[in-house]
Amino acid sequence: MKLQGQIVDIHNKRIFKGEITVENGKIASIEEKEHAHSHYILPGFIDAHIHIESSMLVPSEFARIAVKHGTVATVSDPHEIANVLGVDGVHFMIENGKKTPFKFNFGAPSCVPATTFESAGATINSDGIKELLSLPEVKYLAEMMNYPGVIRNDEEVLKKIAWAKHFDKPVDGHAPGVIGDDLSKYIAAGISTDHECFTYAEGLEKLQKGMKVIIREGSAAKNFEALIGLLSEHYENMMLCSDDKHPDDLLIGHINQLCARAVAKGIDIFKILQATCINPVKHYGLDVGLLQIGDTADCIVVENLTDFKVQQTYIDGELVFDQGTSKINPVDFPILNKFETEKKQPSDFEISSSAEKIKVIEAMDGELITNITVEKATLQNGKLISNTENDLLKIVVVNRYSNEPPAIAFIKNFGLKRGAIASSVAHDSHNIIAVGVNDEALCKAVNTIIENKGGVCAVSGSESVTVPLPIAGIMSDQDAETIGKAYAALDTFAKETLGSTLSAPFMTLSFMALLVIPSLKLSDKGLFDGSRFCFVGLEDDGN
Repeated sequence: MKLQGQIVDIHNKRIFKGEITVENGKIASIEEKEHAHSHYILPGFIDAHIHIESSMLVPSEFARIAVKHGTVATVSDPHEIANVLGVDGVHFMIENGKKTPFKFNFGAPSCVPATTFESAGATINSDGIKELLSLPEVKYLAEMMNYPGVIRNDEEVLKKIAWAKHFDKPVDGHAPGVIGDDLSKYIAAGISTDHECFTYAEGLEKLQKGMKVIIREGSAAKNFEALIGLLSEHYENMMLCSDDKHPDDLLIGHINQLCARAVAKGIDIFKILQATCINPVKHYGLDVGLLQIGDTADCIVVENLTDFKVQQTYIDGELVFDQGTSKINPVDFPILNKFETEKKQPSDFEISSSAEKIKVIEAMDGELITNITVEKATLQNGKLISNTENDLLKIVVVNRYSNEPPAIAFIKNFGLKRGAIASSVAHDSHNIIAVGVNDEALCKAVNTIIENKGGVCAVSGSESVTVPLPIAGIMSDQDAETIGKAYAALDTFAKETLGSTLSAPFMTLSFMALLVIPSLKLSDKGLFDGSRFCFVGLEDDGN
């Protein structure tokens, strides 16, 4: 096979007319050659940190869409399914991914459960980490979310890091807002990356102390604008990722979108492509070609180097996407799940109180972090209720693994004027999380998720829209186009019918139980202050 075009040589920072010869899936030669083609040939894009499960697609279906955008590989943390199904969930992801030519590079999830302050479906201890890291398909120890454990020398946490060092595999970080001496200690433990930076200053400090910073721009967390200014000077130590990409967004674009945005800011094209194509391969030791003689032919053909519209994608010399059509075929896979809780009653969501003021979670659009605010309580017949006029809504988390009472708190900035939304995609334990204007709507939404053994839904009176997620309660058994369109319709219903003002209400909702991201979150066990790493009461006590 021969490919002609404008060849983008990232290593030597040059572009030239040429011809690439591919034999047995590898690049046999690259020659300068005159021709009439104006398109460009470059290495494929790599998402340097992603949870495939957040696309609501199994790996094989994710691959069918990702190649349309020139993505040939991912550095994938199967943390989400591991919190539901443990090591078996990781094996499911690996085996399903193997059925496609796409290059999934899975990590060993380091924090299952993410904390001891929530109920998960499984536990992976240091022995489980050893088992996973011994596999050739597992390339690294996935994000060490328990940064307090690292800083405080938690024995089990350090054992997991030690096994990564034993197998000579890198350790990914997760340290939002961690700076100063705590950051230095975190890095000294052997942690090499961070994708949680949300300010320029934080990113710069981590780079200066030797970490590789991964710029994240996903469906909920959007840190591109805050961090992209670092790329021109620090491009050799930066990568780009989505972290979490919902299916409707994935249909539109992937890492190619971030390249286009970086080009529009006037950043040197070779620095951008270094971060998106080369650095992940070098850091994680990936078996992905970089458009060099002898490399596997993992490359893409794009119309231009401005918007990166992909014409063709090749993996191991195989044409996997061609002029609008994915060549990766669907595959069969088993349905695995764990869902034990019983349906609820509206009275289960009542909370008696005489409090005048309460602590409230303040959701931030486009961020995973939240603020703690103190607001005037709204009482009715001795019970705390939502107040839609002030945008103070009840939020609940229901343990999906056993039949326990819901945890209840209040949140602002969702903007719902009617009904409720609910999801069993709730990082990281994936219990059921819901926000609603009253107990009846909350109950209906939660029970819809229970009836479907997982999914996302929105309800209002007699109306409801549901996207079932039967695989571990977090992924669909449908193709990307079907789930993408269904999710887009659900998103529209939540905004236009229910009134949500968030750009991605369900993605934001899914992170409101993520205790390792400050400040105030809700687990199935109660309201949690992520800055102090402890439970707190709902009523304002001045602390």
